[in-house]
Amino acid sequence: MSEKPVERTDNLKRGLAALGNLRGIIALVAVIILGALFSPKNVATGWPIFLTAQTQKDILFEYAEYGILATGMTLVILAGGIDLSVGSVLGFAATLFSLLVIGFGWPPFVAVVVTVLAGAVVGMINGALISRFKMQPFVVTLATMVAARGAAKWISGGIKVAPGGQSWYHVQTGTPPFFSWLTTGVGGTGIQPITLIFIVNILLFILVVRYTKFGRHLYAIGGNEEAARLSGIRVAWDKIGAYMLCGGMAALAGISNCARLEIGDPEAGGTYELDAIAAVVIGGTSLNGGRGGMFFTLIGVLIIGYINKILSINNVEEAQRLLVKGAIIILAVLIQQRKRE
Repeated sequence: MSEKPVERTDNLKRGLAALGNLRGIIALVAVIILGALFSPKNVATGWPIFLTAQTQKDILFEYAEYGILATGMTLVILAGGIDLSVGSVLGFAATLFSLLVIGFGWPPFVAVVVTVLAGAVVGMINGALISRFKMQPFVVTLATMVAARGAAKWISGGIKVAPGGQSWYHVQTGTPPFFSWLTTGVGGTGIQPITLIFIVNILLFILVVRYTKFGRHLYAIGGNEEAARLSGIRVAWDKIGAYMLCGGMAALAGISNCARLEIGDPEAGGTYELDAIAAVVIGGTSLNGGRGGMFFTLIGVLIIGYINKILSINNVEEAQRLLVKGAIIILAVLIQQRKRE
């Protein structure tokens, strides 16, 4: 007779644990419902504007940069680290790519490769300092955040890189065709290549994290770094790899940024690192490392994008949006702490 209450308690605990694992999806569904309820109606159809296909495409396009940043950030956080430099690396990459294409007239493909490699080098420096010299990730990436922003201003001469910005620029008028291609819908679908880059990128890294040795090592390092080292995992190299990929993704986001804005802005990406971290945490990946994944990050990016869109179409001011976002981040972290208890 006494076993039944115990069995019911165990089933209840398992059910609550299952709901905890699905909290990101539950939150996403709740946000979509709120968006439908509090969205203005389309005059022609009577449907909420929030639910239209065009609004969904706009959200994906507008938040693709944040999603690409969050993809790289997830790798670092899974390994128990953090990268505060990604916003500045985005600004540096946007400036570098614009300078190469607009200023020097480089072929876009070559400029893309060089820019992504430059971002990866910044990530490699972060990873090496953290793993080899045992420095705190917060301190190291804070330093590279400042350095990358300074480098962006240095190579641009402190100005935005735009056609005709300097007399020696290769492009003096108009928008480079590659920039226009990245921001124009493909094949009549209305989905831009920048959006496709984000989607393909996150799907690729879902596979990497779930099914490769590198992905399993990141979970092991984030769960218990010393145990991972004793089990034969090359912790330093895997950490460096995670930071290199994070830097490369930040550079890719920078290329998307300059194509969308049609200029290379040394100030681009300010506070973007906070949005990337927020997307990772809201999705359900633990800041302590070892738990979470790319699918959760995708959900987190969508939640942030949807919330911002709902507030935007209801003409909520920027200050109030920031307050809402801050409250959501705190709530997400509190839920994680309760789950660990």
